[in-house]
Amino acid sequence: MKQIVRLTVNGERQELAVPAHHTLLETLRYGLGLTGTKQGCDKGDCGACTVLLDGEAILSCLLPVWEAEERPVTTVEGLGDPRELHPLQEAFDLTGAAQCGFCTPGMLCSGVALLETRSSPTRDQIVEALSGNLCRCTGYTKIIEAVEQAARTLRERESADASR
Repeated sequence: MKQIVRLTVNGERQELAVPAHHTLLETLRYGLGLTGTKQGCDKGDCGACTVLLDGEAILSCLLPVWEAEERPVTTVEGLGDPRELHPLQEAFDLTGAAQCGFCTPGMLCSGVALLETRSSPTRDQIVEALSGNLCRCTGYTKIIEAVEQAARTLRERESADASR
């Protein structure tokens, strides 16, 4: 049996019929074709499915889709665009933080959620914010460095905007 859900994903209103048992992850990937959000463990252990819901990092594989209705959802596709990447996406590129790429969307969403609440996160805060995301390729050092670099970039931009 299908149900109609109304979502706002990456700033766009969506209305679609999905099986009543679908998670937000399944709806994003298979209903909307947003495959940046990865389907990993389906148990909330790996963080590959992390997206932003109301600006907070959540595991979309554990959330029934109806719980996201009428709430803003941001996936990795909504963080930036090819013409203007989010500073964290740029930092991942510059530091070599992305290896195979499977964990990258979840890491980016978790990192962006942190940077939205802390302009100068400590290394321990970064580690804690990313602790729900598993990576088997990088050893995390470059990922942490990317978050630190993005935080600096965002502070510099904010300072430049304030001086105008």
